[in-house]
Amino acid sequence: MNTRLFIVALLTALMMGCATTQQGQASTEKSVDPYEGFNRTMYGFNDGLDRYFLKPVAQSYHFVTPDFFEDGISNFFSNLLELRSAFNSVLQGKGGKVVHYTGRFLVNSTVGIGGLFDAANPMGIEKIEGEDFGQTLGAWGVESGPYLVLPLFGPSNLRDSVSMPVDIYTDPVTYLESSHARHGLDFLDLVDDRAKLLETEKLISGDRYIFIRNAYLQRREYLINDGEVEDTFGTDADGDF
Repeated sequence: MNTRLFIVALLTALMMGCATTQQGQASTEKSVDPYEGFNRTMYGFNDGLDRYFLKPVAQSYHFVTPDFFEDGISNFFSNLLELRSAFNSVLQGKGGKVVHYTGRFLVNSTVGIGGLFDAANPMGIEKIEGEDFGQTLGAWGVESGPYLVLPLFGPSNLRDSVSMPVDIYTDPVTYLESSHARHGLDFLDLVDDRAKLLETEKLISGDRYIFIRNAYLQRREYLINDGEVEDTFGTDADGDF
């Protein structure tokens, strides 16, 4: 856990001191991604790690794990995030969402056998988009800051980067006494998340870096604005994003 916090602090410092963008970029991209050279280097590092380690592990996991068991694992980790979402909804003054997230957690943790089954959905307490501390800061009016690719963590921005410690400490897994159990669950969660992207990544076209950057920025705007998105992040190299 200390390693995670160190990475966030280090990368924030590096970002503030990085060089500006390459000549010839559009003004909108300069404001969004002023440290593109640095970010592409980090993207290359993450992509190599994914290509030669994480993706093969996720493919093997998806191949050998029965669908119902894989769904159960996804439901388990999703259920834990309901607590984070409830906490951030309190900070944002979204009373209805506090009740919703808390209700889902209680139902799925009991009737859903520790969150392995989404028992709340058939009861009309449907799953909705979650809330994290980056979204809370956005709701409080904190600007996102420039785009940043963190080693190991991937796409982010200044606001989301500095919010990561709060997200870490609102994850129930953090409080497990056994470090082996914590690291094991964190790795399983990572592999499960990567497995869910195996089909989605086939949609990526053109410059992968720009595609992923724009998708991330639009996704974060969507979450912070509760579903409203304006495309202000430019297009990919072929102009088709």
